[in-house]
Amino acid sequence: MSMISRLAPFLMLTAATPTALPAAPMPVADAAPTAAFFDTLRAADLRLATIAYRLTTANAALCDRLQPQIGMPIHALTQYGPGARKAAAATFGFESTIGVEAVVAGGPADRAGVRPNDSIVAIDDRPQPGLPSADTPESAAVRDAAEAVITEAPVGKPLRLTVLRDGKRVPITITPVTGCRSRFEILLGSGLDASADGAIVQLGERFFEGYTDEEIAVVVAHELSHNILRHRARLDAAKINRGLLAELGRNGRLIRETEDQADLLGIYLLANAGYDPMSAPKFWRSKGGAIDGGLFRSRTHASSKARAEALEAAARDIAATSTRPIIPPVVATRNVPLR
Repeated sequence: MSMISRLAPFLMLTAATPTALPAAPMPVADAAPTAAFFDTLRAADLRLATIAYRLTTANAALCDRLQPQIGMPIHALTQYGPGARKAAAATFGFESTIGVEAVVAGGPADRAGVRPNDSIVAIDDRPQPGLPSADTPESAAVRDAAEAVITEAPVGKPLRLTVLRDGKRVPITITPVTGCRSRFEILLGSGLDASADGAIVQLGERFFEGYTDEEIAVVVAHELSHNILRHRARLDAAKINRGLLAELGRNGRLIRETEDQADLLGIYLLANAGYDPMSAPKFWRSKGGAIDGGLFRSRTHASSKARAEALEAAARDIAATSTRPIIPPVVATRNVPLR
């Protein structure tokens, strides 16, 4: 799931769950990454995939763009630089270009018998490429194409895979769960950045160093809300400048409106997925300063204090509602032009 270049400059990810993995050693310059490094990378990708699966499937009723969710982050050997491919193949068991990096516990792929390190040779009868040649350039294109086949598969229908496992072809049929349409990636080298472009949610690698899964879920829910509410497309349609003039006049007002909406919808996404809605105001009180920049924050976003206060009020309203999923009124704005 991580964006390329996954291994330059060999950034270290450290799991931060209550049962944290040992930190992976930082590879030295010009050295191949270690197996421990790849294991830590896999652990981070699985954490994000698990959170994303939980949020997207629990909130399908809030989304008008849906896809099959199977709980199975995939990656491609070609995402790794040529100097790292041998070590990546040894750790991840690549027998073809596309591999199963991890499997979300209890998800459809897990229930169907998919295993980490399975190599995918066909998805719904669409052949996937074999092992790349030594001079194949570094690229995520093959992974993206395989993900597109899964994303665009008919909702509610079984998904057929053929995998290689220890040299043997194994047919597997997965019964997906319907969920909101979005992809999720860890963007290496981006610190605590987080973004959504309408189709993809990206989180910086530092969220996986010192944040709990519940805290990461707050950020993922906010960014997923941007995609659900089509904020990128609506800002583009309104001809909003998100560059140097982002904080000025109408630009700043409308960007701030979308950020406030994403905060509000995000807390409902959390509650519908079984997270404590109070985790959102708690997050902004405890970690907000590192995220919003304090005195130097962009005025297109509310301060962490203001966000915490607004979200605490919403959390109290949510706690008084027993029905799940809750569909808040803000969802109805997703097709309303920004003015």
